[in-house]
Amino acid sequence: MAQGLIQVYTGNGKGKTTAAVGLAVRALGQGLRVLLVRFLKPAEPPSGEISFLEGTRGLEILTSGVGIIGSSPDREKVAASVATTFHLARSKAAGGEYDLVILDEINNVLHREYLPLAEVFGLMEERPDGVELVFTGRNAPDALLARADLVTVMAAVKHPMQTGIPARKGIDY
Repeated sequence: MAQGLIQVYTGNGKGKTTAAVGLAVRALGQGLRVLLVRFLKPAEPPSGEISFLEGTRGLEILTSGVGIIGSSPDREKVAASVATTFHLARSKAAGGEYDLVILDEINNVLHREYLPLAEVFGLMEERPDGVELVFTGRNAPDALLARADLVTVMAAVKHPMQTGIPARKGIDY
């Protein structure tokens, strides 16, 4: 790609990660190289998409490993995990090894102040021209939305969890 754009998937609705993973599959199908970086999600148990995609040629997956969903881990531990993973991802993105870099849940990382927004802007400025960046997660900062080329806001209209139906293996994770 001659020019990589910046995409943001945000909002309270379901489907942000799913959209980004779908984009990764499309890119891989066209022979592009993809880096999928996961924040705030535990390494275990693996989600269905990660189990399926692991080992796919052209795809590298980095997971910060400290999940916050359904738990209350130590803030400093989460921040350290996020920083380590982000700096590795930033180095890889700047190195030109990848055509598409997805930072899954980075918007919540920024919202919860585990990482300064300036770090993400640094990544945006350092990346080679042809690298497409995708940022997912609720609570995308306005300053990030202003810099994006594509913004999709997922709206929560109705969700099974509102009626007590828990997340389902293979459908929700």
